[in-house]
Amino acid sequence: MPDNRNFIIAIALSIAVLIGWQYFVANPRIEAQRAQQEALQAQQQTSEPAGPGTAPAASGSDTSHAIPPVTASPDAPTVAPGQPGQTRDAALALSPRLPIATARLSGSVNLRGARLDDLHLRDFHETVEPNSPTIVLLSPTGSPDGYFAEFGWIGTTNGLTLPGPDTVWSAPAGAQLTETTPVTLTYDNGAGLVFSRTIAIDQNYMFTVTDSVANSSGSPVSLVPYGRVTRLGMPTTHGYYILHEGLIGVIGDEGLEEITYSKLEDEKEIREPAANKGWLGITDKYWATAIIPEQGRNFEARFARFDQPTLFHQADFRGDPISIATGASAETTNRLFAGAKQVAVIDGYQSALGIDNFELLIDWGWFYFITKPLFLLIDWFYHLVGNFGIAILAVTVLIKAVFFPLANKSYKAMSKMKLVQPQMTEIRDRYKDDRVKQQQALMELYKTEKINPVAGCWPMLIQIPVFFALYKVLFVTIEMRHAPFFGWIKDLAAPDPTSLFNLFGLIPWDPPSFLMIGIWPLIMGVTMFFQMKLNPAPTDATQQMIFNWMPVIFTFMLATFPAGLVIYWAWNNTLSVIQQYVIMRRQGVKVELWDNLASMFRRKPSKADASS
Repeated sequence: MPDNRNFIIAIALSIAVLIGWQYFVANPRIEAQRAQQEALQAQQQTSEPAGPGTAPAASGSDTSHAIPPVTASPDAPTVAPGQPGQTRDAALALSPRLPIATARLSGSVNLRGARLDDLHLRDFHETVEPNSPTIVLLSPTGSPDGYFAEFGWIGTTNGLTLPGPDTVWSAPAGAQLTETTPVTLTYDNGAGLVFSRTIAIDQNYMFTVTDSVANSSGSPVSLVPYGRVTRLGMPTTHGYYILHEGLIGVIGDEGLEEITYSKLEDEKEIREPAANKGWLGITDKYWATAIIPEQGRNFEARFARFDQPTLFHQADFRGDPISIATGASAETTNRLFAGAKQVAVIDGYQSALGIDNFELLIDWGWFYFITKPLFLLIDWFYHLVGNFGIAILAVTVLIKAVFFPLANKSYKAMSKMKLVQPQMTEIRDRYKDDRVKQQQALMELYKTEKINPVAGCWPMLIQIPVFFALYKVLFVTIEMRHAPFFGWIKDLAAPDPTSLFNLFGLIPWDPPSFLMIGIWPLIMGVTMFFQMKLNPAPTDATQQMIFNWMPVIFTFMLATFPAGLVIYWAWNNTLSVIQQYVIMRRQGVKVELWDNLASMFRRKPSKADASS
């Protein structure tokens, strides 16, 4: 009886933790983040964020290595003030612009500051409907969700007139940035320094920004290149612990840095040691904006949060000073990734451009060695069959085949356990008052019959890491986003949209989230029920009740998971039932499935019947 009590307590606590975390921690946290973002956007002013300057520091802290602020020309036009709550289109209209038009991107370069702050991803839409709005990645200051990237120069001596965030650059008349037509912007400071910025874009999401300076001022100058990705306000995140959203980077040999917005709320600024390789930026679940300083040249990177003149987060770098003699010129080339985190695209940049660990821009998690190969396998099958759902089913069969010998051995061990069930029952009855002798007799029986009592756990232990790896794949890879299966499943990365509690759409009522028990979760629950009924029912009434309710509990729990994961689980259960059924028949073990199912409908004898 104590074992039964502990068993019940363990299951109850596990379920309570899962449900309690979701409803009392995760959901309120997401709602609080959304409310905070809305409040900040309502208060947000259109003041320019600081350049890559001194981050907020505690009183008395060391600021000797702080990046100096960007110096703008005193006669350069200032940013036109926006109106609180103005639309994105209104904010775009405040400055002259250079159009961007590629097969995968649309938007414009802000000629004031030569800033990339207007970018749409043409291949991706907000919903599964093909006519829904495309994804907006970058937006200008003064608009909701301001988010932009820029590069520039910092002077090491006073008195230099340099292009800054409010400098209007000159562009060729009628110019347009495309995959085949880079554009060169220019700015003459009127004091002997001519700045040129050539912006190129490839067929995907990588911008190449080449800054050059020609010095005819009559004296040498020393300039420091910088770059930054800036995001205004507090971005909305999905709030899941398995996914990183926030600032990210790999600087030198320091490894992956994943910095959450909440961490910067406490620390304000994180500086990285000087390095000559790496990248840094800001990532969302499916999209990212990352700057790649010129590899081979030293730079210092920083992640920071600023509260004035308005709240914003920033990933920036500054390079080593570049000396330019009079009559000479110098240049530096940096890159900017701004787009969707597609695996093939990210991996291609890592190998073609030599960007160390750029693949970690996608959050593969701690089980990278399982998660990424699993995705690549699913993706290979997808290109073979043309449907990610079918690809998941095919990979499940392949995984079953790979682990078949181990699973086969486990099911044989379970079958042997069933064959000696009468002997085990007799031992328990004989030594019911002496648990030590009972365990000794059982161990002797296992040894005589060559049975490993824990061998039956292996199939489940094998399935758990694959389950979590597939969950991660479905959750973080953009290839799974809006990927359809068949029928009502339009997005394998989203939960089954149907619900038993409105008769799958026949009743015009939207049930709350915890009642969204779709068709596929029900199918999964049925397969789990059959799998459990394949084995003899526990002799203890309490354990019987728990095992009877387990499929129902898992049906509710998995109903909120991505549909692709539920389909995998249901298919895996089906294959397991078939495999175990065949092995039991071959071992001469009675298959209890039909008897167990029939017993559910038999009339239970009453106490009066039993006494008579």
